[in-house]
Amino acid sequence: MVLLVETPPLLAAAGDTVLPPFTAASIFTEINLTSLIALFLLIAAALYGYGVYQLRLRGDHWPAGRTVAFVAGGLGSIAAVTVSGIEAYDTTLVSVHMVQHMVLSMVGPIFLALGAPVTLALRTLHGAPRKTLLTVIHSGPVRVLTFPLVAFGIFVANPFVLYFTGLYRQTLEHAWLHEFIHLHFIVTGCLFFWPLLGLDPLPNRWPYPARALLMVLSVPFHTVLGLTIMQSKTLLGGDYYPNLHLSWSDPWNDQVTAGGILWAGGEIVSVTMLGILVLQWIKQSEREARRVDRALDRAEAQEAAREAAIANKITEQPAVVRPRADGD
Repeated sequence: MVLLVETPPLLAAAGDTVLPPFTAASIFTEINLTSLIALFLLIAAALYGYGVYQLRLRGDHWPAGRTVAFVAGGLGSIAAVTVSGIEAYDTTLVSVHMVQHMVLSMVGPIFLALGAPVTLALRTLHGAPRKTLLTVIHSGPVRVLTFPLVAFGIFVANPFVLYFTGLYRQTLEHAWLHEFIHLHFIVTGCLFFWPLLGLDPLPNRWPYPARALLMVLSVPFHTVLGLTIMQSKTLLGGDYYPNLHLSWSDPWNDQVTAGGILWAGGEIVSVTMLGILVLQWIKQSEREARRVDRALDRAEAQEAAREAAIANKITEQPAVVRPRADGD
């Protein structure tokens, strides 16, 4: 007699029975709002909103554009790739992971920097908390990490260390390390972009020509990394992706797509942030020109007032009458 035993469905690691093929609709149907990073985003938005509210209570103005940049552009873009379907597939498809990488390390940090949260905190806090924040900003470690060349080196080296060592495989197999890498992308992106594009009073602020040069130097980095991944003869993560046995995805083609995303996306973002930097440079030059004009106007007004005062003294002096001599 033969016993027929019904086998349970395969786990996700052995097939695609859990996650369906990735589509645009998957981004909205695989949402996870219970992660730690979702809690972090919620707290950051609440603190920023509280700061803006406190300024308005005092009658102070805070530009709406900064709020939109920080909350919608910065926190919103990070949420789009960490609590949506992109997060659900980031250990299944390396191409999806690469989109997540680009947003966490570049797009999100740029908008966070434009939101000027440090300036908002300094204007909101008083007393000891404000002094503590200033102490941290001007501390030795922060000065070193935000020095543009140091931040640039960290920003450029990180992806090569991640993708071309065994570290990437470990992030796929360990959830805690995977979440840590997410935070690492955000932090290293902020360290690079904040001193270059940010509006906050940070140390190591370079003049605009030097910032523009460093920004230009960052453009080829994504091209090299993207092409290296596209032309690699080994799969990122080793046999991790083939062992998923996804009938709807080929790991080799997906890796080529991932390299293309990194290449094209990196250049688009780099050129965009270079444009933002040039606009800031132009606005700074205009503000400096207006400041010089006001100083010249004040100097001219003071000189005119001085000349008028001298003229008034001359006209107000009484005429001197000489006594007539005898015989005149």
